[in-house]
Amino acid sequence: MKRTVLPIIVALAAMYLYSLEQGGPASTPGAATHSASTEVPALVSGRQVEATGTVVRVFSDDNDGSRHQRFILELANGHTLLIAHNIDLAPRVPNLKSGDTVHFSGQYEDNDRGGVVHWTHHDPQQQHVSGWLQHNGNVYE
Repeated sequence: MKRTVLPIIVALAAMYLYSLEQGGPASTPGAATHSASTEVPALVSGRQVEATGTVVRVFSDDNDGSRHQRFILELANGHTLLIAHNIDLAPRVPNLKSGDTVHFSGQYEDNDRGGVVHWTHHDPQQQHVSGWLQHNGNVYE
């Protein structure tokens, strides 16, 4: 029995570690809440990130191509990120203003201004980990 159980345990551990390297397990679609964290994630281009930030600026929507709600969040360490939330695929976050707290999950891409987080919604083609935004206890995915 030991000879058959050990390879299974090793394989499961390897799959778990691989999933963590790929941005962690996917969020559960339709979940009502996501637990907020004050930890600031490592920001690596192309990786899924989850964190909480304070809105420092709200921009007008980007209506060029897919429509995106755009705003800047400041993380606990002072790093700022542009959130580009696709409002053709997910509901808009209503009444968003400076000083609000937003918890988010999405794909980070580095740029010369601190980076952008996108894929803060479900992916209809299921090619990306589903992201989301949480504001005032409501989840937008």
